[in-house]
Amino acid sequence: MKATTAASRESDIKAVLLVGGKGTRLRSVLPSTPKPLAPLGNRFFLDLLVDQLRSQGIQRIIMCVGYLREQIEQEFGTGVCRDVSIEYAREDSPLGTGGAIRLAGQHIGNASEFLVLNGDSFLEVDLWKLIHFHRAHKAIATLALRRVENAARYGTVELNEAGQVTRFAEKAGIDRPGLVNAGVYVFNRSLLGGLPEGPASLEIDVLPRLVGRGFYGQEQDGMFIDIGRPEDYQLAQRLSERLSQAALHQGREGNA
Repeated sequence: MKATTAASRESDIKAVLLVGGKGTRLRSVLPSTPKPLAPLGNRFFLDLLVDQLRSQGIQRIIMCVGYLREQIEQEFGTGVCRDVSIEYAREDSPLGTGGAIRLAGQHIGNASEFLVLNGDSFLEVDLWKLIHFHRAHKAIATLALRRVENAARYGTVELNEAGQVTRFAEKAGIDRPGLVNAGVYVFNRSLLGGLPEGPASLEIDVLPRLVGRGFYGQEQDGMFIDIGRPEDYQLAQRLSERLSQAALHQGREGNA
């Protein structure tokens, strides 16, 4: 049997984009538009994620779609116009982030690991460094983390000296710095079979159960923004040019 080369392993990598949520908190500014299609300059927020993946050589994308999915599929199609290949995992009813990843499993193929990115946040990150960190630690899952000045709305993640995730702290509502989940993951394919059937939250039902099982985190220092709230979406609009540049390059021009 022909040995699997490093190049072939890397070409097998697929990225799952979680773009099926209802975006309830943004309804006041986007009443009939799915959150990933929030306009940003003359493009869409989702273009940031596609640009980031393509610019780092990851061109095989699975979009987990649900709410107003027709708009996303009509805009992005097969991905050919954006020089990527896009498949769709379609929810007939809301499955949550954990259920959406399980549904996407039918498109993963035989790759030993895959990326997952939230569709409503952007993190400037070297995805291959994250993947290589994951492999070097023989992790079952690896989470990109970002230190923020005010972690009250996110909850925090705690690591030990080896970089293993030891605890998820719930949102405390207290304004203080902390490491937060930045919405970018590397998962082993073996995790798919252990995901709950039916609706499930990645953050609530899946990640806490991985603590102590080879679950690692890697802190990042690039631009990070989550457009879940109207005020954050307004910030993203003001930073649209910087965000677009960050999606295409790995330089650190400063943090949002």
